Amino acid sequence: MSEPSVPRYQQVKDWVVGRIESGDLRPDDRTPSENELVGTLGVSRMTVNRALRELTAEGRLRRVQGLGTFVADARPQSELVELRNIADEIRDRGHRHSAAVRSLARARAGAAVAAALGVPARAAVFHSVIVHFEDGVAVQLEDRFVNPAAAPGYLAQDFTRITPNEYLLRVAPAPHVEHVVEAAVPPDAVRAALAMAAGEPCLLLHRRTALTTCVVSRAWLWHPAGRYRLGAAFDVAPNPAPATPVREHRS
Repeated sequence: MSEPSVPRYQQVKDWVVGRIESGDLRPDDRTPSENELVGTLGVSRMTVNRALRELTAEGRLRRVQGLGTFVADARPQSELVELRNIADEIRDRGHRHSAAVRSLARARAGAAVAAALGVPARAAVFHSVIVHFEDGVAVQLEDRFVNPAAAPGYLAQDFTRITPNEYLLRVAPAPHVEHVVEAAVPPDAVRAALAMAAGEPCLLLHRRTALTTCVVSRAWLWHPAGRYRLGAAFDVAPNPAPATPVREHRS
């Protein structure tokens, strides 16, 4: 805290960020209180308050009314309760989305894919494998099979410019979505595509979308667990008032 050319509030920010980047403060850890920071760093409460507000606005901290300030988890998070386009999620975080198409071709449905899509075994289906990047870092490998009856133009798309999710929502907006998440050790090809260390686990999201008349697609979405989170936020309706017991009167 001795650099006169750096504003005091920025010095407080740098001190807190340094504690986070060194591992002294980890995601969900409570940070020192404003009073503790004033005493430790020898600055005013107004300076500390500004530093914490800016770090919260930047996504490094989260403030919970009545509980204090906590280190935010910096890993990107996808929502589970809605069908969102990963490119939109990344852009909403203020980051750049890009994609690399590793495979886009016709394939024959194996038993598992045929069952998931509701087509005969060995039926012709569309298959794509795409890696999605956030600011140049691989965050998802999308392994998707598509029912040609639902999206006959799938193979003609440039999936470096539009995501499969975005295209399918445009041509076959599916009212039914299934999501299942599990922890999984990725196959070697997935691990290599995502530049993961040996033994590093993935969060695997299974997604199936369907129209009333047919299944649209079945996708395996692989996320490096150390770089990504899957979660949900939603409102829960209050419980209805308990029914008043009725007493039976006998005459």
